[in-house]
Amino acid sequence: MIPSESRLLRLLTWLTPAFAAGTVGYAHGLEAAIRERTVTDTRDLTAWISNLIEHGSGWTDAVLARAAWIAVTAEDHVALERIAALAEQQITSPHRRRESLAQGEAFLVAVAAWNPPPILSAPYPVAVGATAGAAGIPLEPALAAWLHAFAAHLTGLAMRAIPLGQSDAVAVIAGLERVILRTATRAAGATLDDLGAAVPDLSILPQRAAQR
Repeated sequence: MIPSESRLLRLLTWLTPAFAAGTVGYAHGLEAAIRERTVTDTRDLTAWISNLIEHGSGWTDAVLARAAWIAVTAEDHVALERIAALAEQQITSPHRRRESLAQGEAFLVAVAAWNPPPILSAPYPVAVGATAGAAGIPLEPALAAWLHAFAAHLTGLAMRAIPLGQSDAVAVIAGLERVILRTATRAAGATLDDLGAAVPDLSILPQRAAQR
């Protein structure tokens, strides 16, 4: 049995921007929101990311990661393949679909040095959830780490695009802690029936940004 400290270290390694897949790339509509002056300061940014985590693409990703974790821990390879296919269908933007698959595949190649899950190609959140399950990482901490990386990536993007100072960016992350933990707990008990983005204004911006 791998000590819990080692499992935590692996999780942190997998979700750092320095890792092969990292969290770089897709902006979830944030760049468009900044250009259109919907997001102009720390308060706007905290509200934007909070909505994504609780009701938008952050929530959808967490539910998919949870489903992949469940499938792997149950050794249900057929279910895992179905979840990966469903995750692709959930991504309406062709640009985001390609990027999520590319990140997922890069992630799965990189984690082959540890204990990889039984899948070779999957969107990024499914790849991470499946890998966490295969490594014996507890579900709720894995989801919290995923959502934290999600928030940190968007905050880092906003630092450059708004721009924000380092202390402002740290304040945004601190302000999202409760939302991250609350959503991780909720997602840990969710099912695929709970999928869906309930923030219409946020859901159309990624497609608009991809067209530019």
